[in-house]
Amino acid sequence: MDGPSQQKPPSLAKASGSMAIATLVSRITGFLWKIQLAWVAGLTVVNDSFTVANTLPNIVYELLLGGVLASVVVPLLVRAQDDPDGGREYTNRLLTVGMTMLAAGTVVAVALAPLFTRLYMDDSTGQANSELATAFAYLLLPEIVFYGLFALLSAVLQAKHVFGPTAWAPVINNVVIMLTIGAYAVVPGEISLNPVRMGDTKLLVLGIGVTLGIAVQALVLLPALRRTGFRFRWTWGLDSRLREFGGLALWILGYVGISQIGMVITTRVLTAGASGGASIYSNAWLLFQLPYGVIGVSLLTAIMPRLSRAAADGDTGKLIDDLSLGSRLSTVMLVPISAILTIAGSATGVALFSHGNAGVADAERLGTALAFSAFGILPYALVMLQLRVFYAMKDARTPTLIMVVMTAVKIPLMYLAAARLNPEDVVIGVMLVNALSFVVGAVLGQMWLWVRLGRLQSMRVVKVIFQTVVAGALGVAAAVGATYLLHAVVSDGVGPKITAWLDLITQGLVTTVVAFGLLAVFRVPELQPAVARITRLVRRG
Repeated sequence: MDGPSQQKPPSLAKASGSMAIATLVSRITGFLWKIQLAWVAGLTVVNDSFTVANTLPNIVYELLLGGVLASVVVPLLVRAQDDPDGGREYTNRLLTVGMTMLAAGTVVAVALAPLFTRLYMDDSTGQANSELATAFAYLLLPEIVFYGLFALLSAVLQAKHVFGPTAWAPVINNVVIMLTIGAYAVVPGEISLNPVRMGDTKLLVLGIGVTLGIAVQALVLLPALRRTGFRFRWTWGLDSRLREFGGLALWILGYVGISQIGMVITTRVLTAGASGGASIYSNAWLLFQLPYGVIGVSLLTAIMPRLSRAAADGDTGKLIDDLSLGSRLSTVMLVPISAILTIAGSATGVALFSHGNAGVADAERLGTALAFSAFGILPYALVMLQLRVFYAMKDARTPTLIMVVMTAVKIPLMYLAAARLNPEDVVIGVMLVNALSFVVGAVLGQMWLWVRLGRLQSMRVVKVIFQTVVAGALGVAAAVGATYLLHAVVSDGVGPKITAWLDLITQGLVTTVVAFGLLAVFRVPELQPAVARITRLVRRG
């Protein structure tokens, strides 16, 4: 149906909960192919070069439309549903403009691949190979158009309160990439570094296979879109609302551009340090985002249409209610997980990444970087939630100004870390600086929203944060004691990998039981939706 939907949207807890399993599987499979690649290629120059090249499609896509699509398209589509045709013509115009820009941008990006890799990599220390990254970039940059198509189709589905297909599509992508890495491992030959040869079988398999995964991720949404009754028609021309879209887009492009300045500095600092810095950072960042990806992304995806509708109706009270609820739910679930990663970070790195061609020392660096940055998971989630509120109010200017401050804080601290730390420890400093920048962003966002909206039920949020921090800290203390007892019982001769797994299991279980148990004792009401959802899933299993 293309007309306005009269169906009542699902509750926030139900909508976000229904995506949690798909998102969890997506994050786990995405994590698994990263581990698989580390085992096969090691945390070396080849992995670094692939990692940098594989970030380029995301960077260019964000500069073209990514930030815009994620931020303002869903609110605009929700508002367009009040049109007599249910927003059909507006949606077609938006898709036409978006896909045209993506196609043109992809062609230009592929042509400029050598320029991108020189910008993002520093070969001065010999720890990175820009020629190999460029070869990968030629194969991976066509992903841009498919990233954009996936985002556009996802926005249309989410505006109609259809969340399942967009949550499961990345799982299919990850499966394709895992099969690709398996093929990479068994095909004969090696990737040549001096000179780099574009025709190397392993290079072609890895580059083409990963791009194919993104293409499949986008195309599997087409059947779901057809089931909603929507039929795409090329519709050219601009109307007044698309011009409004353009005004919002300019501010968001500024936001993305500023964030990419920070990304350029981050990548150059990492590739100028010890070998493996970029790939270690990439995997640590993936682990950092895993709890947010399962909980925060599911929550944001479900809450965005609600925020947009409240803003369109001028219902400030409802907007504040949803913001407060989203903040409190994020706090209850993410702070205990941050505590787990803080105590078990080092063990996590060794247990998961010290296999195949990856060494124990590099895996331990990865885990330490994660432990030092884990406190930033909740601030990161709060920043993402706050940005959605601004965008729902059609305010793209304030998020850009917040990003300016975050980047201004981050860049000098990045260079300070590079100057004062050992090359092997730079990646730890970079992760720590990132986490600090999210704290700055969350505080700024809360202050700005207080100025715009008035009372934000802040004391309710602060109370929940205090309770979860206390519960998490006591969970960590209990886990430290349990680890000492474990090491007193288990012989040191079992080896670092087995020890890491024992530490990870012990620390994870003890911290989880103590932290969430204390939250139950504290009678934190926001814990109940999560408990009810987990109970339903266990019963289904």
